[in-house]
Amino acid sequence: MSKRRGGESTGPRAASAAAKTLSSPAAGKPAKSAAGSALTQVHSKEVTGSKAATAAARTLSSPGASPAAKSAAGSALTQRPGRGKR
Repeated sequence: MSKRRGGESTGPRAASAAAKTLSSPAAGKPAKSAAGSALTQVHSKEVTGSKAATAAARTLSSPGASPAAKSAAGSALTQRPGRGKR
């Protein structure tokens, strides 16, 4: 991960969703990777790396992913560097 240039860290709701995803035996590897990335950013200036972003994108597009997993993945993706509003 690289240092953040600005933006927000993972909020309490997304952190809770990420924790649920990590403790869920039904969550797959991509969901857990995205959740782990989101949790490492709770109080830090780190940003989501490319591998975690890929895992987060897979989680968001997965029809079987839980709402908690998708919330954590969304949080991780919003913390990618250079990804402004379009």
